[in-house]
Amino acid sequence: MSATFLYENVEARAPVANVVIDSRSRHDRQAQQQHDQVEATWRERALNAEAALGRTQKEVLTQQQRIGELMVQIRDFDQMIPGESVQALTTENTNLKHRVQQLTREHRTLQERLEGARSNLRFAEKRIGDLEVQLLEAQ
Repeated sequence: MSATFLYENVEARAPVANVVIDSRSRHDRQAQQQHDQVEATWRERALNAEAALGRTQKEVLTQQQRIGELMVQIRDFDQMIPGESVQALTTENTNLKHRVQQLTREHRTLQERLEGARSNLRFAEKRIGDLEVQLLEAQ
């Protein structure tokens, strides 16, 4: 159809106008649906972020309360132990650290000896096997 035909024929112009209006409204509906989908996605993200923020704030509050409780325990512990006892505990702790170092060195030495003994045993077993083969071949 030409534009001149539509301009001159009023009866043909009305259905074409209806199709154009219908096409525009369909396009508008599709655009609105896409907009609604995008908005729903952002709304979902915002709700998830708010929920995560709430959980985080609750966790921070819980941790702050726990820190407060532990600080009270430390203060109470400091008050229970007189200064001389602290010095005695420090000395005992130092002695225990030295003992741990000594035991670690002894453990390392014993590990090295054990590895050497295992190596000697493997060599001896191989040598015994070789000697048994020689005896069998000699017979």
